[in-house]
Amino acid sequence: MKNIVVVAALVTSFVACAQNDFPVNESFTHEVVTDKITLPWGIDFLPNGDMLVTDKSGKLYRVVGANVTEISGAPKVLFEGQGGLLDITIHPDYARNGWIYMSYSKGGKKDKDGKELGTTAIVRAKLEGNKLVNMQEVFEAQPYQPKRGHYGSRIVFDGKGYMYFSVGERQNRDENPQTLRNHLGKIHRTYDDGSIPDDNPFRNSPVAMPSIYSYGHRNPQGLVIDPDGTIWEVEHGPRGGDELNIIVPGKNYGWPVISYGINYDGTSFTDLTAKEGMEQPVNYWVPSIAPCGMEYVTSGKYGDLKGDILVGSLSFQYVNRCVMDNGKVVKEEKLLKGIGRVRAIEEAADGTIYVGVENVGIVKLVRK
Repeated sequence: MKNIVVVAALVTSFVACAQNDFPVNESFTHEVVTDKITLPWGIDFLPNGDMLVTDKSGKLYRVVGANVTEISGAPKVLFEGQGGLLDITIHPDYARNGWIYMSYSKGGKKDKDGKELGTTAIVRAKLEGNKLVNMQEVFEAQPYQPKRGHYGSRIVFDGKGYMYFSVGERQNRDENPQTLRNHLGKIHRTYDDGSIPDDNPFRNSPVAMPSIYSYGHRNPQGLVIDPDGTIWEVEHGPRGGDELNIIVPGKNYGWPVISYGINYDGTSFTDLTAKEGMEQPVNYWVPSIAPCGMEYVTSGKYGDLKGDILVGSLSFQYVNRCVMDNGKVVKEEKLLKGIGRVRAIEEAADGTIYVGVENVGIVKLVRK
């Protein structure tokens, strides 16, 4: 459930290393809602319960029961590599203002050799029937980059008018995540129109992008706010070192200076897993589960899942359950093992949990 009101302060993080040998929970299965969406990336719900789903290819769909209708007017995406139409989030005051927010990989600029460059952008639009209208860009990450990965790109609202969103470091680890001079490898906070709050941590810095809320991130593809107001994030590590973090304003999360991962070829790029002034993850995964999509379960519909964090796994193709206790991960389980590459997890207003799976479609979690 993306739009949750903030009511309490952040909690202190804690490190727990998971080796991906945790058990399979056989108490849950799934039912396919639709298999007509091939590359689902983001899911959210209109007040009437209609589901909106982005497909990475650039299409936006409305799902009502088993009926799937394409919505026209989606932004033009740079559908290459990891890019495409990414997250979707309904404004918490949608009933009044009608705004729908989408993140995507944006092209349109070229380097001196004529190669198209890309970036992460966020637009908002309104829905008239099955058409998007009145589209406005509210954020465009700078600078544009030549590579086609690490766009990040989850969006959440806190219920107080603030919008939080992630931008990956665009596969340029040595230049982007540790500088405040660009948007890449960061979590950002703006108002819903993209304007900058006066109390952002770097708002008055002459060298920082004022929307930056935290930095030192690699490729954050999960972002949620729990009922206590804690902002949770998951991000891809390299080979090992995927992280679950609590996001605190102004903090440096260390990439690539500190990491629990190594290069894909097995070599090391840092000898440090900790450094003064850099945050430790709440949890990390070795080997990498390739986390994408996450949800904090607020409903009691699934029994003791309430209060836990669910994270999608691309590489191992299941839903990872993090059993939480006072801001710590005390146990992990695998749900829906072997279902496919999980991209999105979303809790509907009635408590039902929906999962977007590549080449499977949209499924709902079912208790046996």
